[in-house]
Amino acid sequence: MKPEKKITLLIMGSILSLLSLQLQAQTNVVKINAIKSNNYGIQYFLPKTLLEIEVEYSETKQKAGIYAKYASKYLGIDSQSVISEDLTYYTLDKVNVKALGIPNKNESYLIEFKAKTTAPYVYLTENGLICTINAEYNPQISAEIKKTDNPSNPATLKPPINTQSVYTEEYLRAGSVSKMAEIAAKQIYRIRESRSDILTGEAENAPRDGEALKIVLANLDEQEKIWMELFTGSSQTEKKNDKFSIEPVADMEKEILFRFSKYRGIVSVDDLSGSPVYINLKDLKTVEIPEVDPKRKAKEPQSIVYNIPGTAFVEVYYGLNCFYKGEHPVTQFGATQILATSLFEDKKAPVQIFFYPHTGAVKQIIQ
Repeated sequence: MKPEKKITLLIMGSILSLLSLQLQAQTNVVKINAIKSNNYGIQYFLPKTLLEIEVEYSETKQKAGIYAKYASKYLGIDSQSVISEDLTYYTLDKVNVKALGIPNKNESYLIEFKAKTTAPYVYLTENGLICTINAEYNPQISAEIKKTDNPSNPATLKPPINTQSVYTEEYLRAGSVSKMAEIAAKQIYRIRESRSDILTGEAENAPRDGEALKIVLANLDEQEKIWMELFTGSSQTEKKNDKFSIEPVADMEKEILFRFSKYRGIVSVDDLSGSPVYINLKDLKTVEIPEVDPKRKAKEPQSIVYNIPGTAFVEVYYGLNCFYKGEHPVTQFGATQILATSLFEDKKAPVQIFFYPHTGAVKQIIQ
């Protein structure tokens, strides 16, 4: 196979491997001209791949109802539906993996153009990764549009309720826990009766306006919830997240990424109170490492070095559950190739080269 065809096939392979890449938008780029003041040379870095593991988990705080033992007696609620003790626990919800590109300080190169080259210029990211040569670079900036409720209409808002204001004088003056539980249960039945009367049209002075009726019913629902939680207890869940980074250098099998405890959440690898969350990483050997002829390289000192990223299979699992499985381009599992700067010496047909900044791979060559 001729060297030119081999390079073309390797470039196509790198483009296919990039289909699974989750790119972050480059919002800041710098245009640098190759001019006499910088000796027609522009320095850049090739990236190395960093795998960022995003972990989503939940923290649930349960608080026991102070009248839990009276729930069955006064409200007929089964004991299994009642929170009997305070408890905080955690659940692992989701794991996602992203492939990011960061400058490889050991892969710094200088593009040396000749003085007669047609107006050469290069776009670099703010941290020195190459984007284009002789071509404008317009990064795609994507913003997630978050839907929010419109607070402009006060009639659609649920008014906050002060918990203490719900408690009646009779309840507060009760002389024993048993009596307070009994009064609380009666108040729940009164609220339910009031709601029923409003819905059936039997209540006097019930609001006729639809929005006003919704507010009244929402208020009754909130009051009932406050009283009910005295018996059943309450539960609040908060979503949390954390991140871990791995720089792939070789295959990994059943490596502990972190540990997860039902009662403490994410803990360190050394903390045996948690069960291990494992990561497997395998180089799929998608890139044939080309042999570089030292004599040929010596004859082409002025060249553009680019990456041909390999592909890795990544799997994250916890216990018997696999939380993530996917493939990602990894520059460390690939190779580098070169393009001669003589491409830019044809004034009649100036060449434009586009790169994937996060992998350093060639995206497109236009002539």
